[in-house]
Amino acid sequence: MKSAGSMGINYMQKLLTSNVPKELVKKGQDRVVEASLTLIRERAKLKGELVRGLGGAVASTALLGIPLGHNSSFLQGPAFAPPLIREAIWCGSTNSTTEEGKVLDDQRVLTDVGDLPVQELRDTGIDDDRLMSIVSESVKLVMDENPLRPLVLGGDHSISYPVVRAVSEKLGGPIDILHLDAHPDIYDAFEGNKYSHASSFARIMEGGYARRLLQVGIRSINIEGREQGKRFGVEQYEMRTFSRDRQFLENLKLGEGVKGVYISVDVDCLDPAHAPGVSHIEPGGLSFRDVLNILHNLQGNIVGADVVEYNPQRDTADGMTAMVAAKLVRELAARMSQ
Repeated sequence: MKSAGSMGINYMQKLLTSNVPKELVKKGQDRVVEASLTLIRERAKLKGELVRGLGGAVASTALLGIPLGHNSSFLQGPAFAPPLIREAIWCGSTNSTTEEGKVLDDQRVLTDVGDLPVQELRDTGIDDDRLMSIVSESVKLVMDENPLRPLVLGGDHSISYPVVRAVSEKLGGPIDILHLDAHPDIYDAFEGNKYSHASSFARIMEGGYARRLLQVGIRSINIEGREQGKRFGVEQYEMRTFSRDRQFLENLKLGEGVKGVYISVDVDCLDPAHAPGVSHIEPGGLSFRDVLNILHNLQGNIVGADVVEYNPQRDTADGMTAMVAAKLVRELAARMSQ
């Protein structure tokens, strides 16, 4: 079955090869892009003004949804994740206080600038080169509003490349990245797609946006993954040696000498017993407490983060994985806000 997104793209491609003037289509695309970015810009301005008005915040976490799923190599359900993660954050089944004692009801801890309308952009026929630039621009619009820092809700893992690029460019230099995942996502161009969710960290490292890349939870890696890791100097920590590496990973100190720390959490870093609602089910993963111990004990200035690859179409009927993703967001927001 074709997705609505692919049908929209095909329709626009037919227009471009017909007698419709290309300039006419381009002008329409430009209007949709501007409207999309205006929505993010104005919401970020409003939330930034509110946080600054409250006072006392050095850093405030701002949620930004990027509902993009078409760069997934298997299932595209992560495109539907952002609203369901938000619903789980505020569903009322738990209180609004994080484990470290921060209260999410305080907008200086957590605010929200909404979703970039990815599907509407793709429906105009915009290609991935431009779409990735639009994602980067939306992140920069959030960062323009000091003290907001982006916590991005995916979406598949392809979004990490334009998000990290934006954070690094906005801060003026490379950052350290902590990447929690079952897979290294460092193929040169998986299945010929340079923007594949399995290639995002190759693009990041090629661009010089990261000084150190630590990948934790890895348990599905092939020869290319290891060779690419060596090529880029990636520190890969596989689950088969986690018991040996645990003490180091639960006491990380990152970001010194660079512009800060970025955290990327693919929900499939967790064992599927904890998070079944993912596209790529890979047994033998981290426990939820393993992940929290790593995040809670990390020393460093966290300048941005993402939570990606939650697939609602594979979740349990009661939304168990949505709640898991929501708690990851809650605890990351607490760590990022100061």
